[in-house]
Amino acid sequence: MVSIPVCSSLELLLIVSPLRFDSNYHFVVPELSESTDFKLNFNKPVEEFNEAKALGIATRPVVLGPISYLWLGKAAKDASPDFSPISLLPKIIPVYKQLLTELKAAGAEWVQVDEPVLVLDAGLQLESQFNSAYAELAPVAPKILLTTYFGRLDSNLNFVAKLPVAGLHIDLDRAPAQLEPTIAAVKPTPLVLSLGLVSGRNIWKTDLSAAIKAGQTAVDALGGDRVISATSSSLLHTPVTLASEKKLTPEQKDWFSFALEKAAEVHVIAALLSGSQDSKISEALEANRTSIAKRREFEHTSNDAVRKRVAAITPDQLERKSPFAVRQEIQKKKLNLPKFPTTTIGSFPQTKEIRNARAKFNKAEITEEEYENFIKKEIESVVAFQEKIGLDLLVHGEPERNDMVQYFGEQFDGFVFTQNAWVQSYGSRYVRPPIIVSDVSRPHPITVKWSSYAQSVSKKPMKGMLTGPVTILNWSFPRADVSRELQSKQLALALRDEVVDLEKAGIQAIQVDEPAIREGVRGPHQHRLLQSADDYLFPLASSSSFRLGSLPHLGR
Repeated sequence: MVSIPVCSSLELLLIVSPLRFDSNYHFVVPELSESTDFKLNFNKPVEEFNEAKALGIATRPVVLGPISYLWLGKAAKDASPDFSPISLLPKIIPVYKQLLTELKAAGAEWVQVDEPVLVLDAGLQLESQFNSAYAELAPVAPKILLTTYFGRLDSNLNFVAKLPVAGLHIDLDRAPAQLEPTIAAVKPTPLVLSLGLVSGRNIWKTDLSAAIKAGQTAVDALGGDRVISATSSSLLHTPVTLASEKKLTPEQKDWFSFALEKAAEVHVIAALLSGSQDSKISEALEANRTSIAKRREFEHTSNDAVRKRVAAITPDQLERKSPFAVRQEIQKKKLNLPKFPTTTIGSFPQTKEIRNARAKFNKAEITEEEYENFIKKEIESVVAFQEKIGLDLLVHGEPERNDMVQYFGEQFDGFVFTQNAWVQSYGSRYVRPPIIVSDVSRPHPITVKWSSYAQSVSKKPMKGMLTGPVTILNWSFPRADVSRELQSKQLALALRDEVVDLEKAGIQAIQVDEPAIREGVRGPHQHRLLQSADDYLFPLASSSSFRLGSLPHLGR
């Protein structure tokens, strides 16, 4: 069976949520209290199911499960201090029963119920709620495919395999090691097992041979009628199609797979697991093997000097050469700041005039000299404003930067950029993430020119402004062939080179922005990733004046 999960929808969504999973996708959640009542104003899943049905398309509707809905909710201001949103489960279950009953009446055979909370430790604390909720929902619903993603079930698998649902979906992209224990847990049950074999989170072409091997393991154990081939999660997190990309080289384009291409990969996997003898399916598999081999060869012949540089770092180089108290005194003398200095975070508004000038420069409607003169005037204006209002530690305003990650990625080796690979961040906001394709290095200074110019027009100290390695990693599509830890170290070393050059240019305060420092690093390995990036950025600056006299500032 082939399965391609789609995005769930929620009604009555009120606030943007802090991230709870290893994703930089923001979502909105309800504010709840003891007085909250639930009502199904209209059944959107039924409407969409009937719309597809009228076109002759059989679909599997998708809803967010009641446990995850409540657990992800936030206590409203009028809630009591000890209120927990999950306490509203008895109130919301009747609404879910109505929704699912109407879906079944409309003819839906299956319904996908997403419960991502099951990949978190919190899931284990909710066992009784899961048991009671699904005991009520299963009898009135279409066949329920309980769907998890963004991690592994771990110990939650013990009770999940006993829930009265028809199927279970697991994410084998984020957690491939959970395949064997999940097969063992569901084998004695009648559960259908949905395998997330094609990543819904990255843009890399799937290794179909490896995916088929994993799928065949499940088929051999459970039988083909109990195995579904699927993407690991919603394809919301990937761009729509490679067909819109006209500037990627043929080699680069062959590496990638966007949403429509991933759907085709799921189809090929399902066909091969079903024993298809279709020549087109066989040709697709062979073409995929050739593509994967070429990509692996490129990975092996990437920038070996960068990897050797990371490998050559010794533990003593990760230690500060002077204690904080010593550095603090030297910094005080160099910067001569008041006891409570004032500054801004960094970027000033990207005005219409700035955007127009950048667009004209990119279209070659103005010369480089004209564009740089415009940027200089913008910097002068921003610096003058800060001096006028009496700030102590100044910034240059970053008028030359298009995006805090894209700006650096465009000047690092190891990145490529797309034309139309937009993905939803939240609501109506879409982003076009850079793609890390090989070992990352900095071929030339990036920010030194404009920071130095800003310092030249003021006697007050100027901050150098850098986007941190973890944010660059988390707001890009990372490589799949090497660890995120290695990529964060490479990015940190590239930025370290920028730090050293800024210091040599006379910039004595450096701000490193890490707004995404908690995104994408949740779970048991988050501390190691954060530590690796921070360790390699600051202590590795080789000059004694940076270690002693410059003021690094981490913005989060």
